[in-house]
Amino acid sequence: MSNPSFPPADDVIAAVPKKLYIAGEWADAAGALTMPVDDPATGEVLCRVADGSPADGQRALSAAEDAQEKWAATAPRARSEILRRAYELIVERADSLAALMTAEMGKPLAEARGEAAYAAEFFRWFSEEAVRIGGDFGTLPDGRNRMLLMRRPVGPCVLVTPWNFPLAMGTRKIGPAIAAGCTMVLKPAPQTPLSSLALAGILEEAGLPAGVLNVVTTSRAGKVVEPLLTSGRVRKLSFTGSTQVGRTLLAQCAPAVVRTSMELGGNASFVVFADADLDAAVEGAMTAKMRNMGEACTAANRFFVHRSVSAEFAERLARRMGSLVVGPGSSPGVDVGPLIDRAGRAKVEELVADAVARGAEVLVGGEVPDGPGCFYPPTVLTGVDPASRLMDTEIFGPVAAISPFDEEDEVVRLANDTEWGLVGYVFTRDVSRALRVSERLEVGMVGLNTGLVSNPAAPFGGVKQSGLGREGGRVGIEEFLEYKYVAIPV
Repeated sequence: MSNPSFPPADDVIAAVPKKLYIAGEWADAAGALTMPVDDPATGEVLCRVADGSPADGQRALSAAEDAQEKWAATAPRARSEILRRAYELIVERADSLAALMTAEMGKPLAEARGEAAYAAEFFRWFSEEAVRIGGDFGTLPDGRNRMLLMRRPVGPCVLVTPWNFPLAMGTRKIGPAIAAGCTMVLKPAPQTPLSSLALAGILEEAGLPAGVLNVVTTSRAGKVVEPLLTSGRVRKLSFTGSTQVGRTLLAQCAPAVVRTSMELGGNASFVVFADADLDAAVEGAMTAKMRNMGEACTAANRFFVHRSVSAEFAERLARRMGSLVVGPGSSPGVDVGPLIDRAGRAKVEELVADAVARGAEVLVGGEVPDGPGCFYPPTVLTGVDPASRLMDTEIFGPVAAISPFDEEDEVVRLANDTEWGLVGYVFTRDVSRALRVSERLEVGMVGLNTGLVSNPAAPFGGVKQSGLGREGGRVGIEEFLEYKYVAIPV
């Protein structure tokens, strides 16, 4: 049953071009090859889109190169106004974009609409940053020379986006690139190409010149992206995805010394101290765990709850998780949609089975339902053995693994005992402890008494093997700009 508040999925899918977008033109892939886009709620094919080749990638890069000089010279206000118009178009079409995301990715329509609003905000934010790119001028210490500092766009970029937030991850990268004056080749995830193709159409309608944005959908990411990075023609890579793939891309960037920014995996800890407001902690846990069915790099993975309140917290969280309605994201009243594909669900199933085999207790969920689609129920585990695989693996599913702790030093050590360092969550009423623990956590972001850290106005990113650089906020545009120093004797 579809949701009558949103346009039918068939209509919004039909309206999206299914071709590559290169040099301002919609074109077939080499050999007219196509690839399927599946509905994770049913396993059925929604449509087919162009399956780009390495040659198509090179064509897209050539278009970006050809457009770079003129685009860099475009007035900042003109770049700003293009982003502002694109922001307004996304807001205007939020329901259609939500229906599109739900169809190809599975998240419930209400959540998809929230992503459309979130995605639009990146364009609004960077439309305002485009006209604030500054420089500097000063007298050097010898008194005889002046220093002029200019900011210049990095140049042609390759942007690689994931499937879990297909619209927002596109705008989070495209927005600062446009604002800075960079051209780009966007390679979206093969599971969710439709949102990126729709976004290209919106930017074209907003007045973005041909060649500034080029979109290559492909099922052969490695074969398409690697030649771009090693060509010597790309100046920057911005990637969001797994740490494993990030390592591979870093190696590919090395020969040509391509500048990189990477938002990689996460293994977020969620720490609840004895003095925490348990109502707020449970509410924060629902947000940090269940946003996007747990398929988020910011998702809380490891729940460390003080022993004195661990049982009560677990019981409350299990009750809330168990009340969620699982089903197709397009159906009214659904809280939890399907996972992205069968491989993703199998991974979650295996991680839970491993934890149970090591002694974990399942309070709710834990069993794959019968029927079509890639559904997995919200699951709460207690008594999780520290050696369980889900303690050092990014779960990417609706599973909360709860372990008790006794002392502050102990929980900080447990939280930091991971190769990742994207985000951590801390719940306490003690201001001194809040600041102390926030400083000690080896992460790029902390949610203090909140389960939501993502905001276009804040710098998003991590430390350790969770990535390099930051996206969003005032520093987000810095990733797409270079300094140029001019020495002036007087």
